[in-house]
Amino acid sequence: MNKIRLGIVGGGGDSLIGVLHRIASQMFDSYEIVGGVFNPNWEENIGFAKEIGLKTDRVYKNFDALIEEENKKSKDERMQAVSVLTPNFLHFPMAKKLLENNFNVICEKPLTTTYAEAQELEKIQKEKKVVFAVTYTYTGYPMVRQMRQMIIDREIGEIQKVDIQYYQGWINPVIHDKEKRSTTWRLQPEKSGISCCMGDIGTHAFNMLEYVTGMKVSSLLSDLNYVYDDNPMDVDGTILIRFSDKIKGVIRTSQIATGEENNITVAIYGSKGAIKWQQENPNFITLLLENEPKKILTPGHLYNSKNSLDITKLPPGHPEGIFDSMGNIYKGVAKAILNKNPIAGEYPTLEEGARGMLFIEKVVESHSSGNTWVSL
Repeated sequence: MNKIRLGIVGGGGDSLIGVLHRIASQMFDSYEIVGGVFNPNWEENIGFAKEIGLKTDRVYKNFDALIEEENKKSKDERMQAVSVLTPNFLHFPMAKKLLENNFNVICEKPLTTTYAEAQELEKIQKEKKVVFAVTYTYTGYPMVRQMRQMIIDREIGEIQKVDIQYYQGWINPVIHDKEKRSTTWRLQPEKSGISCCMGDIGTHAFNMLEYVTGMKVSSLLSDLNYVYDDNPMDVDGTILIRFSDKIKGVIRTSQIATGEENNITVAIYGSKGAIKWQQENPNFITLLLENEPKKILTPGHLYNSKNSLDITKLPPGHPEGIFDSMGNIYKGVAKAILNKNPIAGEYPTLEEGARGMLFIEKVVESHSSGNTWVSL
């Protein structure tokens, strides 16, 4: 078989992220899931493997056993890539050991719990020369890829203003219950890191902004909301950002935006026009040009970029969604592993994951220092 042999760590049971990764890996017939560790409880682990139809000879009792046993196999049998779908605090030790043992890695975000850990992973990856992807899922949408190319091609002129929003309401019923907010792992620093909202969804917004603009944020000023004094983790925040003295914008994120589901909106304003995109309606780009009627662009048409068309699986008029977006990232990783001429921007890299960790730390630093500007 020519498929990449894929192992998975975490993502068992009714995990949404587990389903998302498993389906995504199958979309372009590039991977075969051969085993993994889906749950720390052995009975649940082996039971889940049987439930999804896996042979159980490569379902391991723990992560260390996976590394040890896979290293005994020949090059033609050994797992080539491993997806890390565990809670945040396990990302670094698992990714580090996988890199040290020459596995390609696909890791959920945030990459680690500290920027120092992310830098250590970068150093090891450069030494080992393996592929490492961080699943900023939303960069996999065809129309996000199209938006990126249009900005690169200066179709809206020089960027002047950026505005990105990521609003959810899921933590609202949790934050107002003292017992729930003290037992939810997302609100526990030892498991989640120094940030909840920024670490969970703020990094998505930050990555999206740098991805579509092709620019790096140079400084930021943040104002975070913790709601309760006994809650150590932010659940809402607004960040002013600067790419330069002349190009500025805002990132607005919240997990207490009551009633919101997964409301990501991107607006990039240039000297000649603007581009807008919404994750909850991902098949459409709104293009605004000076003194011209509003234009709506959709996937699958020849006017779209090579990168957008390469990952469009359906004819125009057929919606592509979040599973497709993650699947497109897996496709890009497969092309990199197999050296099949990957297109720039086909999957979020370890460097982008590290930038996300730097963003989280700088946001917290800015807020803690009295809402001051800090440099990235």
